[in-house]
Amino acid sequence: MKTALVIGASGGIGSALCARLEGLGVQVTSLSRSFDGIDLTQPEQALQMLDDLPDPFDLVLVVSGALEINGAEPEKTIRAVSAQAMMDQFALNSVGPALVLSRAHRLLPRDRRSVFGVLSARVGSIGDNRIGGWISYRAAKAAVNQIVHTSAIELSRTHKQAICVSLHPGTVKTAFTQKYLGRHPAVEPEEAAMNLLNVVSGLTSDDTGGFFDWTGKPVPW
Repeated sequence: MKTALVIGASGGIGSALCARLEGLGVQVTSLSRSFDGIDLTQPEQALQMLDDLPDPFDLVLVVSGALEINGAEPEKTIRAVSAQAMMDQFALNSVGPALVLSRAHRLLPRDRRSVFGVLSARVGSIGDNRIGGWISYRAAKAAVNQIVHTSAIELSRTHKQAICVSLHPGTVKTAFTQKYLGRHPAVEPEEAAMNLLNVVSGLTSDDTGGFFDWTGKPVPW
């Protein structure tokens, strides 16, 4: 792995991934709304920035996303659903990664192994949902898992060595999760980055289209 693109690089996990990759000698291109102005909820602007990128990357990671958008907290029950809050979740956490994946054919090389990883969440798993709640966020993450799986099928037709997966980083101590940690065990962003890159390094073409946690274990759809 010589080159990597990290989208959402200013966040806790994103910045830790960039630092880890650079420490491994990888040439990293980092994009974020805070530093570079890329906004995945603004399609024309975001796609233009992606189209302006140079040569393909060995690794593309989309780690942008949010649990709260415009002050809307995760719903405790379906009775609390707001149309706007749900559309905001889909715009950032589903449509955003889909826009980047729409450029995967150009962002990834055709002549060697490459990995396209999208940060998802276990709460997006339908099979692993036992407690309900968090309707909009769960639905957006379930949607992005379907987007990744479908994209992997299409990508495999032209990029035989490409691996396209959803990744669950576990609970990470960032501003993103600060209000919701509770009694859940959580790791520092640096450890999460190391875990995710270990998973990435162990993936094979047979894994494309899959959903994996930070230990490399498959997560139920």
